[in-house]
Amino acid sequence: MILVGNMGISLKLWTSAVHLCRLPVVSDISKVQDDEVGDGTTSVVVLAGELLREAEKLVALKIHPMTIISGYRMAADCARNALESRVRDNRADPEKFRSDLVNIAMTTLSSKILSQDKEHFANLAVDAVLRLKGSGNLEAIQIIKKAGGSLRDSFLDEGFILDKRIGVGQPKRIENANILVANTAMDTDKIKIYGARVRVDSMSKVAEIEAAEKEKMKKKVQKIVAHGINCFVNRQLIYNYPEELFADAGIMAIEHADFDGIERLALVTGGEIASTFDNPESVKLGHCKLIEEIMIGEDKLIHFSGVEMGQACTIVLRGASSHVLDEAERSLHDALCVLSQTILDSRVVWGGGWPEMLMARHVDELARKTPGKKSIAIESFAISLRTIPTIIADNAGLDGADLVSQLRAEHSQDATTAGVDVISGTVGDMESRGIYESFKVKQSVLMSATEAAEMILRVDEIIKCAPRQREDRM
Repeated sequence: MILVGNMGISLKLWTSAVHLCRLPVVSDISKVQDDEVGDGTTSVVVLAGELLREAEKLVALKIHPMTIISGYRMAADCARNALESRVRDNRADPEKFRSDLVNIAMTTLSSKILSQDKEHFANLAVDAVLRLKGSGNLEAIQIIKKAGGSLRDSFLDEGFILDKRIGVGQPKRIENANILVANTAMDTDKIKIYGARVRVDSMSKVAEIEAAEKEKMKKKVQKIVAHGINCFVNRQLIYNYPEELFADAGIMAIEHADFDGIERLALVTGGEIASTFDNPESVKLGHCKLIEEIMIGEDKLIHFSGVEMGQACTIVLRGASSHVLDEAERSLHDALCVLSQTILDSRVVWGGGWPEMLMARHVDELARKTPGKKSIAIESFAISLRTIPTIIADNAGLDGADLVSQLRAEHSQDATTAGVDVISGTVGDMESRGIYESFKVKQSVLMSATEAAEMILRVDEIIKCAPRQREDRM
């Protein structure tokens, strides 16, 4: 079940949303919302549920589902056009654009575990995303979780950090590194007695087999050294003998790196993961300016700085426990997703229920101009949109009905930026309070919820197979 978004929901609506998520269509739009823009997963489910609730009332009034769908489509187009007419875009001014990004990140983090330090984490997320230089490739941003300290101690580091230790007797610092990233067996320098089936007539034969295995491993290490590297990172274990050979050659050997780690390391250093070493010219090495061992808390890690992919960076999360760190990572990932999409589509809108009230006003105006039963469906669409600011107010312990009625009065003026201010408990100016949201998130919520409601409205009958009778084994 996906019900994590930019706001909580009341018990009544939570129960409704839980029932809705049993429908594959509604759970799918929530997952798609999370994959596409990273935020608004709860909003899309709640809006789809309200549209279906209003549609149910209209069906009870003998209005045909196709008429409702037609009205919903007209209302959705009107709402999107109204929202597009009021967006702001500061891409041309880097300072204002950064301010917009920070405000969007703070709005996204406001309802999550990072809300107490949202300004700190908003700046971390914005700095990390701006390093991508518009590529939107979040693979270049690594998040490492280290228990200890407080969330406030989290920081952004240039380059790549690998959560591993450097082997014994090997160099702890390498400049102008040539890195070979591999996924190969380096643990066959001696016979593994368990599981091995070898028939010999004396222990000297076993020693000969072990010597042959060591010689085979020595030749493999020599092939790796022939690539002209000074750092070898392997996905699998490296036993003592090959580790000793690498140390003698002055090569830093790092073993048992997790697969996600070496994939990202290969990406940011410009290399490729190799499994065979017979043709050095076909192997693409990674490069960085400096590799060194660093300490974070009580743990030693390996830091790669000056990597070939200059925009690569690492966010190190600190926290009291693994549960806090896991939740902090999910929250920060949502903010990073929203920011990366805002970099691609830099249009922003005000938050706090302002978009929904703006769209509802224009949809109401469309309903008054539309003849026939479609106008009733369009009006129901506007009622559904006004549910979002009502929920925002209710979750803050405020009088939702009173605040929404005040908002409707404020939105009778075209230039208003009024929304729900949950801190003061009143209707406030969203622009002066810096409550912004990404236009792409709001547009995705609107269109996905409308399409899901339309799809469910087209269903006439649901036929279920009778459950299989259990045999009485008593």
